[in-house]
Amino acid sequence: MAKVKKNKREFNPMSLAFLDVMSCGFGAVVLIFLILDHSSQNATAVTDPNLSAEINLLEEQILEGEEGLVRVRNTISDVDLQIVEAQGLARSIEEEIDNFMDRLRDLENNNTSGQDEIMRLQQQIAELEAELENLREAEDQFTGNNVRRFIGDGNRQYLTGMILGGNRILVLVDISSSMLDDTIINIIRRRNMSDEAKLNSEKWRNVQETVDWITTQMPIPSQYQIYTFSESVNSLIPGSQGRWLEVADDEQLNQAVEDLNQLIPYGGTNLAGLFQSVQGLSPLPDNIFLITDGLPTRDNREPRTATISGRDRERLFEEALEYLPFGIPVNVILAPLEGDPQAASYYWQLAIATGGAFMSPSGDWP
Repeated sequence: MAKVKKNKREFNPMSLAFLDVMSCGFGAVVLIFLILDHSSQNATAVTDPNLSAEINLLEEQILEGEEGLVRVRNTISDVDLQIVEAQGLARSIEEEIDNFMDRLRDLENNNTSGQDEIMRLQQQIAELEAELENLREAEDQFTGNNVRRFIGDGNRQYLTGMILGGNRILVLVDISSSMLDDTIINIIRRRNMSDEAKLNSEKWRNVQETVDWITTQMPIPSQYQIYTFSESVNSLIPGSQGRWLEVADDEQLNQAVEDLNQLIPYGGTNLAGLFQSVQGLSPLPDNIFLITDGLPTRDNREPRTATISGRDRERLFEEALEYLPFGIPVNVILAPLEGDPQAASYYWQLAIATGGAFMSPSGDWP
C-alpha cells in the first residue's frame, strides 16, 4: 500500500524571511525613539520656579523703566516749552525796552516835556531790564547743568558711547612715569629731563585736558572725587580721600584741575591699590572714569626685580580686578603705550563687562 503523501510541510523557525526580521527590528527602534522623544519633551516642559520669578521681576523692572522714560520725555517736553516761552518773552521785553529808550531820547531832546515823565520811563526801563535778566538766568538753568565749561577746537562729540553723568563720579588718573611719552626710549629720556620738560610732555598735557573735559560734563547736583595713582593713591584735593566732594563747589573743582596741571608723573602703576581705594568710598561711585596707558607694573608688595614681563603684567591686572567693587560702570580712556599690546584687549573687556565704554582717543582730543 502506497505511503500517503504529506499535504503540509514541516515548520522550521529558521526559515523566516530576513526582511520580516528587519521590519520587526526597525519597528522596535522607532517605538523606542518615540518613547525617548516624548520623555524629553516632558522634561523641558518643567519650569524652574526661581527662574520664573526672576523673569517676572525683570519684566516688572522693564515696565517701570518704560513708564519712567515716558515721564522723563514728558518733563523734557515741558521744559522745552518753558524755554521757548521764556525766549519769546525775553524778545518781547527787549523790543519794549528799545521802544522806551526811543521815547526817552525823544523826551530828553524835547525841553518842553516834564521831568516826571522822564523819571517814570527810566524806572520802567530798569524794571524791564531786571525782568529780562531773570528770564536769562532761568533759561541758563534749564538749558545747561554743567558748572564748568571746556573750550576746544571744534564742536565734535567724541564720547557718544560713554556714560557722562552719575550721582557720584570717580575719576582715576594714572600718573606713573609711562604717562610722559608713548615710547619706552622717550620715557627714559623724559625721566632724566627737568620738571618743566616733564610738565610740557604732549602725552601728559593730553591727559590733563581729558580730565578738564570730564569735569565740564559733571552735572551740578552730582558729587565727585579725583584720585591720582602710580605706586600709591592720592586725592587731588588734600584731605578729601575717602569722601565725596560737591560739583556745585566750582572753586574747589577748578582747584583740583589746577593741581593736576602741576603734578609730575613718576613711579610704577599699582592697580590693585587703586581698586582697594575705590572700596574705601562710601557710598560707592556709580560711574568711574579710568585714564591710563597700560597694564599694571606692580602690586602692594615690594617688587623683586627691576623688570617685569608681559605675562606678569597680565597677572597683576587679573589680580587687581578682585578688588574692584561689582556693578560699577568703568569707562576706560587708554593712551596706548609701546611694548604693551595686550592692554587694549584687557581694558576693553573690563569696560564691556562692567557696562562702561572704552576709547583710545586721538592725539588732538579733546
